[in-house]
Amino acid sequence: QVQLVESGGGLVQAGGSLRLSCAASGRTASSYVMGWFRQAPGKEREFVAAINWSGGTTPSADSVKGRFTISRDNAKNTVYLQMNSLKREDTAVYYCAAGFGTIATMTLRWRYNYWGQGTQVTVSS
Repeated sequence: QVQLVESGGGLVQAGGSLRLSCAASGRTASSYVMGWFRQAPGKEREFVAAINWSGGTTPSADSVKGRFTISRDNAKNTVYLQMNSLKREDTAVYYCAAGFGTIATMTLRWRYNYWGQGTQVTVSS
């Protein structure tokens, strides 16, 4: 079992930055691939970025490429999502997830076994 707790969401003006954190607990938490997804009101949950235990990453979603960066600290069992140059369309609930698989396949929701409760990010104009 892995428990995931996100933090760092909030209200920010367009052009600003936020850093989301996801703390994972569980005996093998550091061995999982960790991903970030987001879900805006009335929309499907969409992939943002993923990272494996050795730091390998998937290409980020086109909508966030060049603005968002995923990283992890295995010693702290924590994964981060640094979000810069935020836009109104980045407003969503952001979810952390953990799963197993080759990093290239981890853009798919069904690859993940565990999910956090989500943290709200609201970007105002």
